Order: sequence, then C-alpha cells, then structure tokens
Amino acid sequence: MAASPTNPYSEAGVDTAAGDLAVELMKSSVRATHGPEVLGGVGGFAGLFDASALRDFRRPLLATSTDGVGTKVAIAQAIDKHDTIGQDLVGMVVDDIVVVGAKPLFMTDYIACGKVFPQRIADIVRGIAEACAATGTALVGGETAEHPGLLGPRDYDVAGAATGVVEADAILGADRVQDGDVVLGVASSGLHSNGYSLVRHIVTNAGIGYGDNAADFGMTWGETLLEPTRLYTLPLLRLIEKLGPSTGSGTGAVHALSHVTGGGIAANLARVLPQGSWAEVDRSTWSPSPVFRVLSDIAGSTLESAEGTWNLGIGFLAVISAEAKDAAIAALAAEGMPAWQVGTVGFGARPDGEFEQGAKGVDGGAVRLVGAYADGAK
Repeated sequence: MAASPTNPYSEAGVDTAAGDLAVELMKSSVRATHGPEVLGGVGGFAGLFDASALRDFRRPLLATSTDGVGTKVAIAQAIDKHDTIGQDLVGMVVDDIVVVGAKPLFMTDYIACGKVFPQRIADIVRGIAEACAATGTALVGGETAEHPGLLGPRDYDVAGAATGVVEADAILGADRVQDGDVVLGVASSGLHSNGYSLVRHIVTNAGIGYGDNAADFGMTWGETLLEPTRLYTLPLLRLIEKLGPSTGSGTGAVHALSHVTGGGIAANLARVLPQGSWAEVDRSTWSPSPVFRVLSDIAGSTLESAEGTWNLGIGFLAVISAEAKDAAIAALAAEGMPAWQVGTVGFGARPDGEFEQGAKGVDGGAVRLVGAYADGAK
C-alpha cells in the first residue's frame, strides 16, 4: 500500500483542517448577526451587504473605524478565557463610529495566531458576534491566520474594522459645539481595553498571578482584568434621536461625542472641541472604579498619574446643550448608562494653568482635569 502523501503546509506548522473546523464552530453565532441586508452567508471571499437603504438618505456619508484590543489579550491567554475579548474588539471599533453620529452597518474581524485551536477561535468570534448583535452591526466576514514561528503556539492577536452611515448634515463634531454646552461623563465598566501594558507591569512587579484571588473583587485577578468593554452604540444613537432633530437643518441637542480610549479623558475630549474653546473636567463629580484605585495603590502611585493612560471611570463624554442636560442624563440612566455633568465648555479667555490642547493630530480645544476625585462610589 502506498504511503499517504505528506502535507508540506502542515509540516510547516499550518493546520488548514483546524481552520475549517473553527469556521464550522463559529457559523451559527456569525449568522445570528445577519439581517436581510447580508448576502452570501459565511465563508465567501468577500462579505456582501445590500446598501439599497442608503438611497433613502439625502447625502449618506460612510464612517469607518479599525482597531484592536491591545495587550489585554495576554491576560485572556494567561487564564485561557477567550469569550469576552470579542466584545472588547467591537467596543473599540464600533463605538468609535457613533462618535460622529453614525449608525453601524457591518464589521469584519481578523485573528492572527501561532496555532489554530478551533474552540478558542470560536469563543473569540462568538464574543465578537454577540457584541455585534448588541450594537446592531452585521458581522459579514473575517479571517483567521496561523503564523507559526512568528507567534507562539498559544499566542494570538485580534483586530477589526467596521463601517457605518450618517447623513451629511447630521454629523456630530466640534463645529456644533457652543459656548455654555454641558459635558456629560458616561460611566465605563472598568479598564475597557486601554492601558493594559501599565496594568500588566503593575501586576507583574507586585508578584501577582492572574489566577490569584483578588480579594477586593471576589474573583481572580485575571477575571477582574478581563471585565469587558461597555458597549455604548445603541444607547447613544437613541439619545441622539430622542434629543433631535438629528437630521435636517436643526443642530439637535447632542453636539459632540468622545470615546475615552488611549490618551485618557482630557486628550479625547479636546479632540472633539473647536479651537478657541476650553473645558475643565471636575474630578470631584465622580469616584473612579475600584479597579483603578486598587491598581494605583499597588503601584504606589496616584490616580492623577494615570490620567493619560486609563479612562478612570468615564468611557464616553457627551457635549450637549445645557437645556438638555437633565433629559440626557435621564435617558442614559434608562439605558443602564450612569451619566453626570463633569464640566462646561467655554469660549474665549480661559483660566490660567496648563491645558491639553488637542490630540492624535487634531488641533482642537483645550481641556484639563481639576479638583480631587470623590471618595464615595458614583
């Protein structure tokens, strides 16, 4: 009997059969995000999305965003828990689209790994799909690639890209912001997906293992640090609609939104304020989540020293007309999103002192944090 032919690709470390099995395991969760706009099912070379509905727009603009989860994946790998990283990815990508007032349409994902473990890949994609469904986004395609020799067998990284749509005259941003506008902070669920290089540095230097019990949180350190990113897309879109008009000649009550990711509160707020404006964010209006305090205490540092790295309890900022403040807070509370006033936008001469002036290449407004953080939970 002749010997079975060898598979050179398999000998090089790539298991195509495992990749096929991973696709089979994830199919049902991906299909659950598909409405009638998605054509062709799962597994095609390209995802197809029927854009006929865009003909009802006066001037539809497509909004797009791409991102990853960063070194938070190292913690997922350390405790072999992979079902929440997908939500982190969707939060980082899709929640950037809503900043301009856009409704997400579809998303694709990319997973690079040293070796395909089908159930693990399926867990990651299931998390992506569930979060896509929670944000009204169709997951229309993706790719899983084995990179043996470049990544360790149990290493992986994730990335994604999403596309949304907004009416041209309904775009939110700095040009809508007015003197006297109120800045609302919307609570985060914790660290979200930024600053994990600092987190891992603190934990490692303290000799803490991710499987160790975190007495302050009633679970292990790994489970605590994997708390998934809060998803803001649909509550914020409903807020825009409620406080409209969100299209046409009216400016609406929601003028600008900011997703608090890398760079922290001041830098991200400055990006969506116009040149010549300024805002002071009052720390005393909230108490950062316990995870921030515990990590800072372990490091022997202050919360203020991490303001350019962590969100410190605010995942989104909304710049709205002062008259709409109470209605906005109530509407977000009804969505399970605690929100409160953290500051006011001013134009012209600003107080003495150092402000952050724009960020990420945007020469926007000026922002600084003032006061001391509240002691009690917000």
